[in-house]
Amino acid sequence: MAKVLYERDGRIGRITLNRPEVMNAIDDVLPRELAEAVARADADPGVHVMVLSGAGKAFCAGYDLAHYAEGSGPNQAVQDMPWDPMQDFQFMWANTQAFMSLFRAMKPVICKVHGFAVAGGSDIALCADLTIMGDTAQIGYMPTRVWGCPTTAMWVHRLGPEKAKRMMFTGDKITGVEAAEMGLVLKSVPDNQLDAEVEALATRMGSVPINQLAMQKMVINAAVEEKINQTQRLATVFDGISRHSPEGLNFKVRVEHVGWKQAVHERDTGTFDWTQNKPLG
Repeated sequence: MAKVLYERDGRIGRITLNRPEVMNAIDDVLPRELAEAVARADADPGVHVMVLSGAGKAFCAGYDLAHYAEGSGPNQAVQDMPWDPMQDFQFMWANTQAFMSLFRAMKPVICKVHGFAVAGGSDIALCADLTIMGDTAQIGYMPTRVWGCPTTAMWVHRLGPEKAKRMMFTGDKITGVEAAEMGLVLKSVPDNQLDAEVEALATRMGSVPINQLAMQKMVINAAVEEKINQTQRLATVFDGISRHSPEGLNFKVRVEHVGWKQAVHERDTGTFDWTQNKPLG
């Protein structure tokens, strides 16, 4: 079964993350299929705007830690030491560029967030041109506490330095209401109005000629694209370092010993000292 679904619906290209059994968690295949769906919509002369969403209970719960933290697949999140940072960079950079296909597509992309858009899922959501959340949906990048750095680096470009630091220094999750108030996303609406809100905006944008949409997107993106490329390269290198630092290795061992759910709980609640490798207190 495809891990990213695509269908054309009138002037709207609908792209749906399709791993609902794991809240659309990211594996080796999903980023590639996402980029392929974006390219398909971009090449379709009948599609004016794309709508990106997630199947099931959430938009995207981030990278699949059962696969990457507990598993031993071909793209290991942590290599045997000494590790090759460029091998890590090559893998993560490919994912980052797949997410950035949303930003670089000629046509505009609206992202609809329900449930969660956390960790790597927030990377995807924030690469869209316009992001709309349900009021109770949550967004955040918890791995900034240990074992991660958001490779798309979109937080600072959407929020500015101080508010981005507030999120990155804590790894907190915030609701759609808080994200809209902060300026991270376009707007937040009651959960039961989310579909209608996105449809109304997509329909309105779909009435504009494709060339007009493409020109406006190109001009606006040109104002920030060079800086985004620079910060993403640094962030992607740092993401690899964060998984091979002493604290990152301690997190990996903890996952192996107690399972990723408990290790993530300890990380997100701040109850474990990853440098000393023991519970706090």
